[in-house]
Amino acid sequence: MPTRTGTCIVVGASSGIGLAVARRLALEGRKVAMLARRENELRAQVTLVNDAIGQTRAHAYVHDAADANAAEPLFAKIEQELGQVDELHFVAGVMPDVRPDEYDLAKDALQMQVNAVGCIAWVNAAARRFLPRKSGCIVGVTSVAQDRGRTGKPGYHASKAAMDTFLEAMRNRLWKHGVQVTTIRPGFVDTPMTAGLQLKGAISADKAAALILKARDRKKTIAYVPWKWRLIMFVIRNIPSFVFRRMTI
Repeated sequence: MPTRTGTCIVVGASSGIGLAVARRLALEGRKVAMLARRENELRAQVTLVNDAIGQTRAHAYVHDAADANAAEPLFAKIEQELGQVDELHFVAGVMPDVRPDEYDLAKDALQMQVNAVGCIAWVNAAARRFLPRKSGCIVGVTSVAQDRGRTGKPGYHASKAAMDTFLEAMRNRLWKHGVQVTTIRPGFVDTPMTAGLQLKGAISADKAAALILKARDRKKTIAYVPWKWRLIMFVIRNIPSFVFRRMTI
């Protein structure tokens, strides 16, 4: 693994894909601000990352991604304490259980607030800094769920679609200023959020993290993780609506 320098922020870093990304960034030699809501779990994982490396590269910052107003001051604090940030990974996300006959505004609003608005807040904070510097990398982890509106989790699909479209718009704004924006659309990944869903063929969070950083290195605009999901979603996107509405995928 090549050695790198500089400071990264990972939002949603206490478990799953976010933790795996943070661990790999620290192994690259980066200083990593690991952000998550669950303080005890976050600090425990930061300790494990640093112990595995043998030096302090990971740093804990308690943050609830639902608190969009906290993104700007916390970004400033991280730069003050760890140095100039040149890479942001937004991996935070929530996906509460939803019954087929349930229409719960609170659950839908929470998903929009964390998954979409949280992403917008952190990407805006990064863009304000990266644009005048003419450099920087933003990686947003959305989902293949954004490609179609399925019956099972409407709020989740909508929040990921909003996030995905926002990242595209920011990429179109920032590319001419030397700022990279990469959208990651994972398929089935074995994480605490997907526990109990029995996802056939799910890859590990660490494998997903490796593919995410590979897409970053290749300066991809959009990357399906793993690649086979590009083909799968091409087929799903082209299923006529009158057929799709009868399917349970």
